[in-house]
Amino acid sequence: MADASRTNSPGAARLGYLGLGLMGTPMARRLLKAGYHVTVWNRSEGKVAPLVEAGARRAATPRDLLVNSDIAFMCVTDATAVEEVIFGPEGLAASPGAGKLVVDFSSIHPDAARQLAKRLKDANGAGWIDAPVSGGTKGAEEGSLAIMAGGEADDIERVRPYVLAMARRLTHMGPSGAGQTTKLCNQVIVGCAMAVLAEASRLAVNAGIDANRLPEALAGGFADSIPLQLFVPRMLQGIHSPPLGHIATMLKDLDTVADVAQATSTPVPMASLAGQLFRLAKAAHGAEADALEIYKLSAAKR
Repeated sequence: MADASRTNSPGAARLGYLGLGLMGTPMARRLLKAGYHVTVWNRSEGKVAPLVEAGARRAATPRDLLVNSDIAFMCVTDATAVEEVIFGPEGLAASPGAGKLVVDFSSIHPDAARQLAKRLKDANGAGWIDAPVSGGTKGAEEGSLAIMAGGEADDIERVRPYVLAMARRLTHMGPSGAGQTTKLCNQVIVGCAMAVLAEASRLAVNAGIDANRLPEALAGGFADSIPLQLFVPRMLQGIHSPPLGHIATMLKDLDTVADVAQATSTPVPMASLAGQLFRLAKAAHGAEADALEIYKLSAAKR
């Protein structure tokens, strides 16, 4: 249960969380465990009940959530969902917003983040921080996420203590949209790492060595990394539930990388190839499959 002394401490902000999916639910739980007053909303009611049982307040609509919050955190699937939560019927923009902040943990196009920030400010005066996350569901549960933020420096410092109840690191990367651009750089690295680790693991299997020992064998060397230690065992042992992330999410982000790369005349051959591999994985295994099922694309046919 939440610590009432912290929940009611002078100066503590009232917090809201919208979007209780793979990332949002454990992140909201961490806020509750830290003792904060948290109001939650989700499109499907079934995901709200467990958090209400843990001490959260249920909001009937996004508008209701912002009325009862000083800072509203949000993590939804894409820019279309973000826009619906803000500007749809009874959305955040329908609530008075002066002095309030919306922190978007979703991964969307940097241009969309800048446009939404301006539209929301014009609509109700609320501030905006784009703050996509890295670390997957494991990081959300453990509070070890890395969060990269775009927005005003004062706003980011205002939300920092609450964000650090959910994450290990919050880095201010620049003005609105900078957080999303940084997340794209992250996804270039992670998406390509998944593809390369799948390739290396399949080579080991097909060549007859014990691929399960790759993380141990390469630990401490130049090939060692968190993805090596985390992804390879899950690939080889077929551990895909709960998923670390959906194929559709990785593909969406890599497609955004391609779009920003074209706009900035940036060559991204590796990210482009990874995007095509995830497109094949989507066709083979479905949009909601675990992104690590990319490993199955190279299964030998005998």
